[in-house]
Amino acid sequence: MNDYESLTGWRKPHRKHNTMSGTISFTLNGKPARLETNENRALLWVLRTDLGLTGTKFGCGEGHCGSCTVLVNNVAVRSCLLKMRQIKDKEVVTIEGLAKAGTLHPLQKAFLAEDAMQCGFCTSGMILTGAAFLAANPQPTRDQIVQGLEQNLCRCGAHNRIIRAVQTAAAEMKGGR
Repeated sequence: MNDYESLTGWRKPHRKHNTMSGTISFTLNGKPARLETNENRALLWVLRTDLGLTGTKFGCGEGHCGSCTVLVNNVAVRSCLLKMRQIKDKEVVTIEGLAKAGTLHPLQKAFLAEDAMQCGFCTSGMILTGAAFLAANPQPTRDQIVQGLEQNLCRCGAHNRIIRAVQTAAAEMKGGR
């Protein structure tokens, strides 16, 4: 019992932690990865704390804000909700792995060109959501872009610049540049 518990009489309920460890093999940013970890840990925390990939941000922890978005088999997913057991044998791409051979992805270039960030906290999630969106819809309308990104929050109000960046990237990708 700690001091707070003895003063208030309140005691934190004992929770049984599922410590089911296992070896999880997956592809991370184009390279094979193999970790011994609790299979029920959130991918977000493994990326940030175990692997040092801090571009994936912790926001709400409930899958609402999108700042923790990564690509799993080219689908944008919330890494705060994804358990390690769910990525076994899958391909995971973080913002650190989106560029190829030292060349920024068209969305990364467009975000820079359009100044589509302010504090930068939502940026990696927006870019990865945009990358998955453009892979599925390479010639979107503005309204489709708005709808495709509506589940990602930007508290700074950079939405118009973000939409322009996705439009810019779509035009560059369409031209094959």
